[in-house]
Amino acid sequence: MDERSPRTVPSRPVTTANWQEPDLIHWSFSHVDEILATATIERAEGPVAHLPSAPVDVSRVPVLGPYGEPLTVTDVVRATDTDAWLVLHHGRILAEEYADTTTAETRHLLQSVSKTLVGAVVGALVGRGAIDPARTVGTYVPDLADRGYGTATVRQVLDMRSGMGFREDYLDPHSDSRILEAITGWAPLPNGVAPSTIRRFVGGLQQTRPHGGLFDYRSCETDVLGLVCEDATGERFPELAHRVLWSPIGAADDALICVDDDGTGVFDGGVCATLRDLARFGAMIISDGISLTGARVLPGGWVEDVFTGGPDSAEAFAVAAAANEMPGGHYRSQLWMPSAGSDVALALGIHGQLMYLDRRLGLVGVKLSSWPEPSNTWKSGAAIAMFAAIGRALER
Repeated sequence: MDERSPRTVPSRPVTTANWQEPDLIHWSFSHVDEILATATIERAEGPVAHLPSAPVDVSRVPVLGPYGEPLTVTDVVRATDTDAWLVLHHGRILAEEYADTTTAETRHLLQSVSKTLVGAVVGALVGRGAIDPARTVGTYVPDLADRGYGTATVRQVLDMRSGMGFREDYLDPHSDSRILEAITGWAPLPNGVAPSTIRRFVGGLQQTRPHGGLFDYRSCETDVLGLVCEDATGERFPELAHRVLWSPIGAADDALICVDDDGTGVFDGGVCATLRDLARFGAMIISDGISLTGARVLPGGWVEDVFTGGPDSAEAFAVAAAANEMPGGHYRSQLWMPSAGSDVALALGIHGQLMYLDRRLGLVGVKLSSWPEPSNTWKSGAAIAMFAAIGRALER
């Protein structure tokens, strides 16, 4: 009789029709390449960024829960379906834990934290002169030039401020986000939906308002950015991401990206990476785009622009800020700023993926999870509060 935790082995055969169901999701998120088509983003060619260990017991650090309830770090970790979590402070690992059979070598699905990685690839290409964010998508992707996305600028798409119509609803199988997911092979196609590819899907979307208006979270924006990266350079994303991002940050392990039938990456949520490599990526962000190996990954000023935002970023984000409890915050280059003037940025993915970046404290918090539900306000708020509380404790 198998005595392992029921979370570590599938309770039934895993298919593209059921892999995201609550009883399978913990196993699935760590075995994506056994379920879906993927391509490899190879690890660093040069030196791996060393992450020395300097353990600190943060288990009893007090955390004020989303509804004002008193918690500890341990309480939050246990209550939020945690697969793995890590705290990096000035390049040193202070805390690192794995649940069940998840290990330091496990490549976990990042969901929409993938968007932040794609945004960084765009930034790296801006620094190399391959992309100008002020130019239109159609400049780089000719087959979108006469479509709705063709006249949106790369900057507008980076900040999710295009005027394209797209409904993001994870609970409705007929929403645009779920149809996009299905055409990539992540789920069976709904009745009446023909097979397609990411490139054809975004080309068929319609513009519903002027570009450059209010922020509206839409996964398809990141897929357009991935196409811009590929067409601007003539490289497939896995090779490109290895060259300009994964190798320069000193990644210790290969990452994966899910791909559609054309071999196009699922840029909006399909990257799988190890916990430590995600921490290495975060360390680069809070160090103004310079990795732990000393390589400049992002151009000077890119990270500062992310944290300060554009002249009307907060105004464009205001409606979403109220809905997401991010007063005065903004969204810039595929990262969330939760409050005005903050030195904290967030990368967020459904089912509990989180990267917490505090550049003032030199703190990176990473949490990989397998919530049974796509969204959970309490769990998200508790996880963010946990890393904030650890930061305050370290500061004291």
